[in-house]
Amino acid sequence: MTKVMSINAGSSSLKFQLFEMPEEKVLISGNVERIGFEDAYFTTKLNGVKDKKVLPIKDHAVAVENLLNALIELKVVKNLDEIKGIGHRVVHGGELFKESTKVSEGTIEKLKTISDLAPLHNPAAIVGYEAFAKALPKAQHVLVFDTAFHSKMPKLSYMYATPYEWYEKYGVRKYGAHGTSHEYVSEEAIKYLKLGKNSKVITCHIGNGASISAVLDGKCLDTSMGFTPLSGVMMGTRTGDIDPAVVTYMMEKAGMSAQEVLNTFNKKSGLLGVSGVSSDSRDVEEAAKNGNERAKLAEEMQVRSIVKIIGSYYAELNGCDAIVFTAGLGENNIDLRKSVCNQLTNCMGVKIDEEANNCRGEFKVISSENSKVKVMVIPTNEELVIARDTVRLLGL
Repeated sequence: MTKVMSINAGSSSLKFQLFEMPEEKVLISGNVERIGFEDAYFTTKLNGVKDKKVLPIKDHAVAVENLLNALIELKVVKNLDEIKGIGHRVVHGGELFKESTKVSEGTIEKLKTISDLAPLHNPAAIVGYEAFAKALPKAQHVLVFDTAFHSKMPKLSYMYATPYEWYEKYGVRKYGAHGTSHEYVSEEAIKYLKLGKNSKVITCHIGNGASISAVLDGKCLDTSMGFTPLSGVMMGTRTGDIDPAVVTYMMEKAGMSAQEVLNTFNKKSGLLGVSGVSSDSRDVEEAAKNGNERAKLAEEMQVRSIVKIIGSYYAELNGCDAIVFTAGLGENNIDLRKSVCNQLTNCMGVKIDEEANNCRGEFKVISSENSKVKVMVIPTNEELVIARDTVRLLGL
């Protein structure tokens, strides 16, 4: 039995799970929120019991210190040296990292050279790694990239119709995101449905950020997010696919800089931008039920964007065995799943079982028996994928 920790560091947050491997037993999980504030939150979940504390946490190093102290205080470990491996989620690997990688001399320096591909996320992952490397000098580390699952896409899928030199010199191509989630739920669906070779699964990771992937025989054939996480389906604050000429148009018409337009695309658009209410689908749903026409339009636009990509992947895969919903909205928004599936009935033969669909966060088949395509809800578990890769690469 080996203790392995999965870490997901954000710009002001740190999520963690400590596993006992290979049993894949979660010993403790939790997160630190509002890092950098006097009233940060430190939450742990042990044996089904949650504990939440409010305390000052000035940076990631202090967050790591609090986490490790809690492991001792709660008697999860007797000694921190029991933790043999730590896996770190990294959003973007670019062309340099096409699979999970054991940290060795020079690895972090290479990672720093592509921070501009995910400026909000990659630097936070590096800070998280450095904090743990200092606190646990005997532990080994692995970087697990969100883009890795998509790196096996055929060139036909990941190339853009831009000058080829842009790809050769600057790495301009589709990279995708949420790869660990798409990998996990597609594997679970293939295993549960006992799909044979050439299985065709469309995975829908729908949260505040959202992406959809076409998975052929367990490998990514195509995915909706692109060079950055901005493209694809309409999201909480992101536009999804949009004509790039809007950038220069708004620069001319509104006197905005290119960065201001991109910031608007990323942080002020999507559900928030269209509804004018919120980026949270629950708030938008409530407003729509109370007669807010813009909120209703936002919901319908999001559903339509999901349907369009599922439809295109159905054609690209030349059929489909299963559609999987996961992540915050995919696992919990009953109406969104129903609306998406109802629009796929005539073209794909998808038929939802409304009683089965009345579930949240539950592993379940929600299609009716006469549906031509199975539809499932599978709660994602990115941390488990991180732990598995950590054990595999470190030989634990």
